[in-house]
Amino acid sequence: MSIARFSPFELLLLKSRSQVDTAKLLLLAWVLAHRQQVSEGQRRRRLAQVSVHFRHGHELAPVMHIAQQRDLQAIQLAAEVLRRECSKEHGLGVMHQAIVVATDTGELSLANHYILRFLADLLGISPGTLNTLFQELTGRALTTPEDPSRDAYWRVHDADYYAEQAREAEAARQRAQEAQEKAEASQRQREEAERARAQAEREKAHHRQQRERSRHQERGSHRQNSQQGTSSTPPDRTTRALAVLGLMPGASKLEVRKAYRRMAQLHHPDRFYTESEHRIALASARFQRIKSAYDYLMHTYQ
Repeated sequence: MSIARFSPFELLLLKSRSQVDTAKLLLLAWVLAHRQQVSEGQRRRRLAQVSVHFRHGHELAPVMHIAQQRDLQAIQLAAEVLRRECSKEHGLGVMHQAIVVATDTGELSLANHYILRFLADLLGISPGTLNTLFQELTGRALTTPEDPSRDAYWRVHDADYYAEQAREAEAARQRAQEAQEKAEASQRQREEAERARAQAEREKAHHRQQRERSRHQERGSHRQNSQQGTSSTPPDRTTRALAVLGLMPGASKLEVRKAYRRMAQLHHPDRFYTESEHRIALASARFQRIKSAYDYLMHTYQ
């Protein structure tokens, strides 16, 4: 079988003088990799201290690298080796070393809160036993870890992160508000444009109606004038009759009689018997108009 099929940790186990010690080494390195405010050199020196009596026979750097890669398959394999090869007391000893490594220089990190519980579960150690062991080694209870999904955690542990989250939320809120304001402004502009178009249409319709009314009025006036021009009533007959007799409107009955006698003497056809037939015919027509005007006026004055 080619060794290329084996994972890095499996190769370490194959080459190790003690697979149990190599497995313990990886679990302790995993805890050290999650220590806060600890340099890489400090982690390696601390790992060397706790493994000084181990019989693995290989370098620590490959183990630390696997731990820093968060290779959970390697972690589970290490726990299986311990559970298979070691007694319950040996598992408690590994848990003891893990608690010491996680807490000997300060508070337990959030990651190691979960790692210790994970290791206890892999090694078959009950939560009650873990809490008792932690209390004996640190003098304090293993409390429930804080929830990093809550804002309260980041306010305490990473104020900069929380402030950045708050800034991003505020920026998102402002962007949403600006987008809403732009949408509302655009909607108002569309409504104003629509109202302007409607107003323009109404004004156009009003102007069209006015022009139509004007045209109708002009046509009606033209028809009326035409009718008046074609069917206008003649001047007053009394006025015409007085004019034939050479009188003005308002002349009295006596004045009509006098005017008639005078006009009859001047235009009677008998006076033109020596003239031509044409002159006699004209005189007869004039006399007839005078006689008709006189008769009409006399009838009117009755």
